[in-house]
Amino acid sequence: MGSFTKWLGAGLGFTFGGPIGAAIGFAIGSFVDGFEADVFKQEQIDYNRERTTGNSDEYSNTQSGDFEMSLLVLASIVIKSDGKIDQRELNFVRSQFLGMYGKERANTAFKLFKGIVKKDVSARQVCIQIREHMSHASRLQLLHFLFGIAKADEFVSKSEVDEIKKIAGYLYINQNDYESIKAMFYDESGNAYKILEIDKSASNDDVKSAYRKMVKKYHPDKLRDLGPEHLQGAKEKFQSIQDAYQKIKNERDF
Repeated sequence: MGSFTKWLGAGLGFTFGGPIGAAIGFAIGSFVDGFEADVFKQEQIDYNRERTTGNSDEYSNTQSGDFEMSLLVLASIVIKSDGKIDQRELNFVRSQFLGMYGKERANTAFKLFKGIVKKDVSARQVCIQIREHMSHASRLQLLHFLFGIAKADEFVSKSEVDEIKKIAGYLYINQNDYESIKAMFYDESGNAYKILEIDKSASNDDVKSAYRKMVKKYHPDKLRDLGPEHLQGAKEKFQSIQDAYQKIKNERDF
């Protein structure tokens, strides 16, 4: 058990405590025989003491494990929002973990995820913890992942959209950013304009200006601190921006 919490703490910063840390502790207890919550709480106390007495700069950025645990908790909330847990959604989460982390780490993450799903977690409290420690670019990436989960069963229910929108609000992601990321997962008329956060009435110069702005906002380099395992999702977002711009260019022939 000690080696497991040591592995867990090695990749974590702010998520080792607070409501996310509580969810992690609950999840570990759901699949580790003989686990006692007090043991994990002591690990958290010791870890936080090290943070207080150590070099604070070491914890100034979100670590790869922080993003991972934030994903696990928010994904569990979205998956349960329509009143059922669809196997296709679980498969999507697992496949994403495999792609990002490799088999060994993905198996551990998914085992944690299945434990977290069993716990009722406050979306608001979790999001408050995330937004206090995570950059805007990282929060946008979380939202992108959540829409991917919701779409995994080929149907995004109203309850799932409502939950993701609520999470976006708690994360201080504005309406334009929310609609832009949402449009990346739908093939509907006008979505290319939504992705670039402009109206169809925008001039060609406005389209070009919006494209440059979105390229800057969603450039994968903004997520390099999260580690290479999380860059694929950033590249998918970036490609959506490229595709939307190309579609508008083709329509307008400029």
